[in-house]
Amino acid sequence: MSMYKGPERITLAMTGASGAQYGLRLLDCLVQEEREVHFLISKAAQLVMATETDVALPAKPQAMQAFLTEYTGAAAGQIRVFGSNDWMAPPASGSSAPAAMVVVPCSTGSLSAIATGASNNLIERAADVALKERRQLILVPREAPYSSIHLEHMLKLSNMGAVILPASPGFYHQPQSIDDLIDFIVARILNLLGIPQDMLARWGEHHRVSSE
Repeated sequence: MSMYKGPERITLAMTGASGAQYGLRLLDCLVQEEREVHFLISKAAQLVMATETDVALPAKPQAMQAFLTEYTGAAAGQIRVFGSNDWMAPPASGSSAPAAMVVVPCSTGSLSAIATGASNNLIERAADVALKERRQLILVPREAPYSSIHLEHMLKLSNMGAVILPASPGFYHQPQSIDDLIDFIVARILNLLGIPQDMLARWGEHHRVSSE
């Protein structure tokens, strides 16, 4: 579909940590970059989204898909929503799962389940597939402080090839709004995926060495 760099199909999962804005913004960016998105969301994430944003997602996958398509201005079929127990969905199998997966935000409960291969729902199974197939898996935890258990799970997943990208925005780009802080994290995710973004300049791009 897309003529740009990076994967054409991406699994985007949202779980029940704070930071629903990160997932929604990433979804919008992926749509604008003409990527096909396989969208997964936990019930806890829907609760968080209702608390943190004015987005009211329908409960059923088909209605949610129609809502998100209209919300993001996506083309028909560009966003595909799958239920938590849809074991026939493409992300559940290494033979057809997208080449990359992002879990944003990633709750510490999901972090634990992914680290131990629990596969109790489609989000956990999709992450398990990404790990076993050696595909790109980006996890964006949002918790403070981290316990030793959380850190052990992150180290274990990092050793398995996953990228741990905490939702800890920087300030060197001199953010002027909450949206700027959200875009910082989303831009870092897009950079890892190899997808073009103009929200955040890469370090050193605007650096000018004095001639004196």
